[in-house]
Amino acid sequence: MVLLSVLDVLLAIVGAAGLLYQGVCILVSLFSKPVRFPDAPMDKRFAVLISARNESNVIGNLIGSIHGQTYPTDLIDIWLVADNCTDDTADVARSLGCHVIERFNQEQIGKGYALTYLLDRMQSTGEAQRYDAFFVFDADNRLDPHYIAEMNKAFQSGFRILTSYRNSVNLSDNWVSSGSALWFIRESRFLNSSRMRLGTSCHVGGTGFMFSREIMNRNKGWKFHLLTEDLEFTMDSVLHGDRVGYCGTAILYDEQPVTFRQSWRQRLRWSKGFLQVFRYYGPALIKRAVRERDFSAVDLTLLICPFMVLSVIRVTLGLLFAAFGFVTWPSQLASLTNWSSVIVTSILSLMALAALTIIVERDQIGATNKELFAYVLSFPIYMLSYVPISFQAIFSKAEWKPIVHKGS
Repeated sequence: MVLLSVLDVLLAIVGAAGLLYQGVCILVSLFSKPVRFPDAPMDKRFAVLISARNESNVIGNLIGSIHGQTYPTDLIDIWLVADNCTDDTADVARSLGCHVIERFNQEQIGKGYALTYLLDRMQSTGEAQRYDAFFVFDADNRLDPHYIAEMNKAFQSGFRILTSYRNSVNLSDNWVSSGSALWFIRESRFLNSSRMRLGTSCHVGGTGFMFSREIMNRNKGWKFHLLTEDLEFTMDSVLHGDRVGYCGTAILYDEQPVTFRQSWRQRLRWSKGFLQVFRYYGPALIKRAVRERDFSAVDLTLLICPFMVLSVIRVTLGLLFAAFGFVTWPSQLASLTNWSSVIVTSILSLMALAALTIIVERDQIGATNKELFAYVLSFPIYMLSYVPISFQAIFSKAEWKPIVHKGS
């Protein structure tokens, strides 16, 4: 049928474009010098924004790493929103010198709403205007001692929105944590780093990012409440003509889920969030890409394009049409055979990508060679689990739920 043919062509075009772009980014990253920012005066005032829900086990690690920065600590203020906490997160943060705002709202749940509440309070008291820029971290994060100093260099080079290198404190815990950690390291090393060299926009990845006071004022605080509020923020910024920068010398560490159930739940939320972002921002990005010839819009459209969902829909429709006699079973079995070969190729490609990430970033990865070899073999399993997750995301009502952090 025509519908199946259209889906086949669409998937072939999107898949080929995505693979080609990924390949170009890898080559650029491997064979060109990374962007480095010149030294800058350490005279800007920054606010660190943290949304925490029952994070008393880990919040002290993050605050300690902020206090241990090489950037002047008297120019860094920490603002924490204790969001629906039932433990002593707020008391711990106050005892460590943070400004703490407590929030209790069981209807508007999620990090986006918490950040909105926090910035609204800061704006209402005039505190927000004291700062040149705002950092956003999760409670389980830890920072390299030079993190803020390095981000300050990039900020003073002219970027109004910045993201950073995302590493992990527990990559070597098991195959689940390693899969997530390797994905984020790959994203930093081979995507955002290459985007900087190509002159296109990067994208914000959940935590470890900065935006200027001008951006905050334009958005009237924080207005992003989809399940992937970071991605929503990125798309809105690009549609406003902003270029999101990347500072690879600013290193952040976070804690990845260690159980498959937690990882599934987290990635289900992400998958649902990607669908939401594509629904609300996809058409505008495509329009900008065509009218403005903005490659950043093309790049980010490929990022949020629901390729996995389209693939699942294509296979499902093929089987249904064959069952009702609209198409022949041999034609659809041939398509499934082709999809099987694509899956095998994908598995080998994912193993190669994981191995390349480990080889190139070996100095940044804390694990033994034996563990890393095992994680290369398990990485395709982690990634292929996105297939049923993406299928579930089409029909489920994914909600934001906290991940329990133990402070590895």
